Amino acid sequence: MPMWIQRILRLPPVRRGFHLVTGQIVESVPEIAQIQTGWMQVFIQHTSASLTINENADPDVRHDFETAMNHAVPETLPYVHTIEGPDDMPAHVKASMMGASVMVPIGGGRLQLGTWQGIYLCEHRDQGGSRSVVVTIQGEPAAS
Repeated sequence: MPMWIQRILRLPPVRRGFHLVTGQIVESVPEIAQIQTGWMQVFIQHTSASLTINENADPDVRHDFETAMNHAVPETLPYVHTIEGPDDMPAHVKASMMGASVMVPIGGGRLQLGTWQGIYLCEHRDQGGSRSVVVTIQGEPAAS
């Protein structure tokens, strides 16, 4: 019988940029260890931040992500939606480009991320505040 687990995790405020949150997510659902085969979806409940999976080893990757996204979506475009500040509309565009969720397979009680992969919170606002993510797991429990 498949098992379902769902949690809402509140991530603390972070500065604008790309932040590894794999550990925080795994710690919030220790039941992962009970899943033989399944999947985990992580969904962010905000429109100005996003999630992605990418290299988790070299911190330069985080810097380069921020540089590339700022180049692709500059704050200097003539945006119409500006009531929440100059970083708001660019944050919405970046979040749409990056995506609101990631899906990771689970096998043998562990996330099946590659050796150099991690889950990133992509904070696109200068002052984004804390962020809520919904973590949903579905899978077959390991045999007892």
